[in-house]
Amino acid sequence: MFNPLDTLLAPASRLGSAAQNAVEVARFGGLGAAEEPTPSLLVNHEPTHRLLRYMADQPDGDLGSPVVLVPPLMLDARVYDLSPQTSAVRALHERGADPWVVDFGAPEHEQGGLERTLADHVLAVSGVVDAVRAATGRPVHLAGYSQGGMFCYQAAAYRRSADVASITVFGSPVDARGAIPFGLPEELAARVLGTLLAQTFGGGAVPAWLVRLGFRAIDPVKAVRQQLDFVLALHDREALLPRESQRRFLQDQGWVAYPGPALADLMRQFVVHNRMLTGGFVIGDRMVTLADLTCPVLVFTGEVDEFAPPPTVRAVVHAAPRAEVYERALSTGHFGLVVGSKAAATTWPAVADWLEHVDGDGPLPDGVAPCDPDAAAAESPGIAARAGHALGLAGELGADVTRSLLHTVEGAVGTARAVGAEALVALPRLSRLEQIRPQTKISLGSLLDEQADRSPEGVLFLFGDRAHTHAAAKHRVDSVVRGLLSLGVRQGEHVGVLMAMRPSALTTVAALNRLGAVAVLMRPDGPLQREAELGSVARIVADPENLDRATGVGVPVLALGGGAAPRDLGSEVTDLERIDPDLVEPPDWYRPNPGRARDLAFVLFTGEGDRTRVNRISNRRWALSAFGTASAAALGDADTVYVVTPVYHPSALLSGLGGAIAGGARIAMATEFEPEVFWDEVRRYGVTVASYTWTMLRELVEAPPNPGERHHPVRLFAGSGMPAGLWRRVSERFAPARVLEFYASAQGEAILVNLTGARPGAGGRPLPGSAEVRIAEWDTERGQLLTGRDGFARRCGAGQTGMLLARVDAASVTAAESPLRGVFAAGDMWVSTGDLFRQDEDGELWLVDPVAALVRTADGRVPTSPAREALEGLDSVDLAVAYGVRPRKGAAEQLVAAVSLREGVQLGAADVTAAMAALPQAERPVAVRVVDRIPTTTWYRPRLDEVRAKGLRAGGDRLLRADRARRRYTERS
Repeated sequence: MFNPLDTLLAPASRLGSAAQNAVEVARFGGLGAAEEPTPSLLVNHEPTHRLLRYMADQPDGDLGSPVVLVPPLMLDARVYDLSPQTSAVRALHERGADPWVVDFGAPEHEQGGLERTLADHVLAVSGVVDAVRAATGRPVHLAGYSQGGMFCYQAAAYRRSADVASITVFGSPVDARGAIPFGLPEELAARVLGTLLAQTFGGGAVPAWLVRLGFRAIDPVKAVRQQLDFVLALHDREALLPRESQRRFLQDQGWVAYPGPALADLMRQFVVHNRMLTGGFVIGDRMVTLADLTCPVLVFTGEVDEFAPPPTVRAVVHAAPRAEVYERALSTGHFGLVVGSKAAATTWPAVADWLEHVDGDGPLPDGVAPCDPDAAAAESPGIAARAGHALGLAGELGADVTRSLLHTVEGAVGTARAVGAEALVALPRLSRLEQIRPQTKISLGSLLDEQADRSPEGVLFLFGDRAHTHAAAKHRVDSVVRGLLSLGVRQGEHVGVLMAMRPSALTTVAALNRLGAVAVLMRPDGPLQREAELGSVARIVADPENLDRATGVGVPVLALGGGAAPRDLGSEVTDLERIDPDLVEPPDWYRPNPGRARDLAFVLFTGEGDRTRVNRISNRRWALSAFGTASAAALGDADTVYVVTPVYHPSALLSGLGGAIAGGARIAMATEFEPEVFWDEVRRYGVTVASYTWTMLRELVEAPPNPGERHHPVRLFAGSGMPAGLWRRVSERFAPARVLEFYASAQGEAILVNLTGARPGAGGRPLPGSAEVRIAEWDTERGQLLTGRDGFARRCGAGQTGMLLARVDAASVTAAESPLRGVFAAGDMWVSTGDLFRQDEDGELWLVDPVAALVRTADGRVPTSPAREALEGLDSVDLAVAYGVRPRKGAAEQLVAAVSLREGVQLGAADVTAAMAALPQAERPVAVRVVDRIPTTTWYRPRLDEVRAKGLRAGGDRLLRADRARRRYTERS
């Protein structure tokens, strides 16, 4: 029956119990005695970690699948064994698994613990896989919570999945940008927060108390509420005891210090640069990518996980396209995935069932399904929705006020994004370009030194799965400089460089530039003797593969590359690798990087045979292209530029290598372009920008689908000379990546860029800092400018073809340029580029043809590009070229075209007739030859000599000839 006295005494009783329990918490840190841990055996004790095997008292034959549990760095390994009721290792053992735990210890109490790097932990997990595999004879299942899961991914990728049966992660983000709190702009927040933390703690450590505080700050309302719930329940000891071990662990006992070097590496590689998602992170000196994962993966996501929101965890599907990825979603937060009653009831039974499934002994666990990141992305919440969980907990604080604040934050974020990070990054570069004067010291060598001084341990280039730092590259370049000095190479001397794309090529070019010599970049398949004469070459530096060609030129030859092991290169070759740089005393005149903006730095070549032309590049022009490319492509230290284009091609020297160096991006180098391995290298190096020349991407775009191209990290294909038809195919297949096309004139400083890619084939507009350009009317027959009555050149109107002229400053004119004076006004100076252009009504510039490529027909000189572009517009055409052919000696040339077809499609005479219908009669080829292939140079430019040599005879090819009377093409033998 109801007793009023009990009603009056109950609050006093609860208050007394609460006070008694509070005193116990204050004196002993918690309620009750600490519970006994699950029995374990210390298997290994290494400097970086301990390896524990739990419940190992049964014979090996009775133990189940070995599963290694990896904790995050900020938490003690006891997170997997807090109490008998919530112990992960006990739950797994009871369901037949063989649990092991990696214990990194408390770094603040370990010798050298606070000096550990991220690589130390990844290599430790990899070593544990070897140890467990050796002990059990079975492939190992890896499982990790939070950053522990990231270690599992990284170690398995480092091993290329060898001996790893599966990976299970709990709240382990792969897309770090998606975990930026409060919806702040990702680029800004990642850089500011990541860089600040790396710089602040990189040389020391984050103490345990600060780690705990930072973790709670991610969801402060929830942290406060948990504390409040505990205080309000202090009177009920029996209700609190089951969760007391968990509370003690998360409140204080479970947190450990975070080593500064490991934090700095985490911030730089996986927050600032987000390389878990894009690939290309460095472990030791090895390149690693999650794309190398081939074992099955199970991810646990928490629906209200603020530390690792589900989309950031599901992103592993994009990062690891060859792995089967499954998901188990739980309605819990970050800690609830592995700690507490929900984890005991759901997480660990699901993990045990997963192990059985992977080992072939059971079905998929209940609630586990293939991970669908695209569906998740479509329903991914915005800034306000992501804060919904916090709003629910903070409802008492005033939902209207909070919601209003969030709308304000969203507006500020939108404004920041509208400004554009690219513009902010480009401003300093454009400002630097404006400050370059003829006497300004600027060169490739000096920019490399700037990067080395700024970040000596930062990565400069990647080659053969290895990362090479700025400091190492600088040492190598300086060593080659000393070798060159010992052989008498002087400032201003013209030295040929005959090399394929390899680190030695970049080293040689940088060394010559640092010394102040002129690097004459010769083409292995070019007319070497002619190039040596045009470039005034005094000696040649060649790689081992090109020594035979170099020795035939008749000048001294130096060998570089292939290592310093003894080798017999013949009496005509001096081996630079055999010169000890420490024994070389530089002459008194030597000063590193003496080059000024107006000095000649490089000599390149274009054209074939007798049409070979010289392209002289000053330090200013190189810097203009380099900084312009870096600005147009928005290159930064988070980018990796893939450069397979030979260094002797302008696209590589000016845009690929130059843009990467000026932008502070990493350079991924390959000796040759191989479509079969391209996507593997993109993933391994984390390529974001891939350089190209001419038709290089043709085989790639026609290749069968590759798993690595799904959700690839490439955002730009940057280069020059891509045919319009190929451009369209590349843009369609590899979207959202786009094509960034450059044009650089052989004479003058005209540099154009097609920035948007909206008009395939267009040259675009002048780069900021480029020379002013104008198109002037041109007399193709007499080869000169057309002038008005006043004697000045006439500018072309929209759609009119003329000569592209580049304005020059009198103070920066070089002896080789021979500018025209008084062209549009008295005293002005312009350089003829030698290329005919037209400008459309929107101001876009289009290359029509080099003057040298015009065909001298009976109707006058006609360009080749209209016919070529018309044929490239046909879906069946792979490549197209147009050229002049003399039907007989002394006769005028006739315009002829040749096409190669895409596999499995046909080209009919009606198709050609339709393609040519819009062209003037004089610009239509008299014949179109259908060939098996169109040969290309080593830099992928179509070669005309073989197809031109066939003249107008069929010669086994299909020949579609023009019937001018009927205005159509017919097939003839």
